Amino acid sequence: MRKLTLLAPMTAIAAALTLAAPAFAQTAPTPTPAPAPQAAAPAEDATSPEEAAFEAKAEVFSEHVRAMAAEMQAAATATGSDAAKKKADLDAIQAKYQPEVDAFATELEAFAGKEVAAAPEDKRAEMQAQLTAGMAQLRSLPAMMRAQMEEAAAAPAPAPAQ
Repeated sequence: MRKLTLLAPMTAIAAALTLAAPAFAQTAPTPTPAPAPQAAAPAEDATSPEEAAFEAKAEVFSEHVRAMAAEMQAAATATGSDAAKKKADLDAIQAKYQPEVDAFATELEAFAGKEVAAAPEDKRAEMQAQLTAGMAQLRSLPAMMRAQMEEAAAAPAPAPAQ
């Protein structure tokens, strides 16, 4: 396995997290820039079919995270909705996406766990700690996005520029 195996899926996840934060402003959503291309790896670090398949899953997952963010933003900023309806709508969206997030985190943890197991003994503990922390953050993504959406929706509108 390549040394950078963990980077591709984690890059997709980081991009999804980054997408969520600025979209919460009370402005129209802007198109998401494509993730930065990764530097070409030397021939010996060629992507295995297993890695390529997982990178494709990570891209699909990122698209679903973008959809979740858009749905949550729409629910949180809906005009005319009472607080109870907004809460119910956000509950439903969070519940809809949480199983997919959990499943992806489990797959990523198993996939990356192979690299951790193959790592030199002196690096294994650090890699495992990073993996564990990353998976906890990933699993909390729907709740984190929801909290950000609710906070942004409750914030006063920015003053007009003069």
